[in-house]
Amino acid sequence: MILPSDNWCTQRYFMTEFDNQGTKQSVPNYKQAFQEDTELGQVISKIGALMIDKGFPLKDVEQELKAIETRNAEDNMTSSKTSGASISESPLDILKKRAKADIIIQIWWKVNKVDDQKSVSFVMEAFDAYTSKRIASSTGNGTPSSDIIPVQLEKAILANIDPFTAQLQSHFDDMFTNGREIMLTVKIWDSWENDLETEFDGEELTDIIDDWMAKNTVSGRYNMTDATENVIRFEQVRIPIYDDKGRAIDARAFAKDLRKFLKAEPYLVESKLMTRGLGEAIIVFAS
Repeated sequence: MILPSDNWCTQRYFMTEFDNQGTKQSVPNYKQAFQEDTELGQVISKIGALMIDKGFPLKDVEQELKAIETRNAEDNMTSSKTSGASISESPLDILKKRAKADIIIQIWWKVNKVDDQKSVSFVMEAFDAYTSKRIASSTGNGTPSSDIIPVQLEKAILANIDPFTAQLQSHFDDMFTNGREIMLTVKIWDSWENDLETEFDGEELTDIIDDWMAKNTVSGRYNMTDATENVIRFEQVRIPIYDDKGRAIDARAFAKDLRKFLKAEPYLVESKLMTRGLGEAIIVFAS
């Protein structure tokens, strides 16, 4: 999926405010950008064609945006039915969840005047849609010409695309070998009568969850970065790409299995599962 970069949107005033649980944040307004910028659609189409030629088919972001709007498939807030707790999702989080793309490519460019001709400078970066980590980047300058900007940009990117796609392929090779990376948080609501140090058959709940993680991650790869009586945070969690039925696994599907495990005997723990985008899941224990 290809998007204009945050910087590109800011420079052209294609921004909107997002209410992140009471805090106003400025985020790109992709719908406005596609509607008002005459070059954006052409640029993304040409980059998409180049990526297809290199073996990386991409989702059509404009169509995904239309699907979100027309179906009203997502809300910015997912609220607990039992406690009023909520998790905020930015428009990009919602777009990621809808498109289920593995990577997000962001493009920035500017036009330079050279005598009676023009040239383009560009920055193209790819991010893992699950972790938002940068996985590939490319920068370059086009040769001055009288071609339209989308064509100039296509030529400039084509001249620099091989190292970019090599970095992408390296990321996918690592993912298929070591698993997809997600984040998982387990926490409790104040209304829950227990905590994460509560023992079941002589073993603390934190250790029970830790053992489950070791058995269900790829090669036991994850980091427990925080563990108290109220919250456990797991980062760099490597999960299988597919389940035993060949279906793609995201953070929600992985966390759902943990939730199901803890709901069964002897734990009988009731919980709420919330997600942010594709790569972050939060399980909250409640009565």
